[in-house]
Amino acid sequence: MADIKILNPDALGKPLGQYSHLTRVKASEFVFIAGQVGVDKTGKVVGPDDFDAQCVQTFANIEAALKSVNAGWGNIVQFTTYLVHSQDIPKFMKYRLREFPKMFADGAYPPNTLLMIDRLVQEALLVEVQAVAAI
Repeated sequence: MADIKILNPDALGKPLGQYSHLTRVKASEFVFIAGQVGVDKTGKVVGPDDFDAQCVQTFANIEAALKSVNAGWGNIVQFTTYLVHSQDIPKFMKYRLREFPKMFADGAYPPNTLLMIDRLVQEALLVEVQAVAAI
């Protein structure tokens, strides 16, 4: 079982959202989850113009990947998030405010890097999230 400590050193100040500044990990194995997007298991885009629906599907895909290796949200040590539109940042923060307390009940949110990009693999996709887990 991984020993995961989510940390926010005073020298770095308070995080600007639902994330922490760093994770200290002792683990026997790491799982690297490719960037997940708002598509269902048939490859169909969920909510082509609905940012929230795509977030829900994206994180459901991450959860399915975690379950496939007998892991859960508590095993996540880092996220990298890609958004196509900077106007979606408040929507992303709202999603995390609503959902992260359910995923991370202890309030220890993994580090997250948020990047703005030109587009994703399909034009209709608005958000992609890559994850690293320790087991």
